[in-house]
Amino acid sequence: MKVQIAGPGCPKCQTTEKTVKEALAELNRDAEVIHVTDYQEMARLGVRITPAVVIDGKIALAGRVPSLEEAKDLLQSG
Repeated sequence: MKVQIAGPGCPKCQTTEKTVKEALAELNRDAEVIHVTDYQEMARLGVRITPAVVIDGKIALAGRVPSLEEAKDLLQSG
């Protein structure tokens, strides 16, 4: 599984990345987690609002920080 956190590195983006990593740990799942800060790459992924969580190339969430439970749900269905 490849999880990309798209955002310029703002506090909300950092919190999103931390939450996703914590969710992965609680689920005992391995995933490649990458923080995408390049605007051209974000546009290529289809991200228009940050923070965004992209799982295996599909935008799973955008525009807000997920709760831990929501992140776990996204990762289990992603």
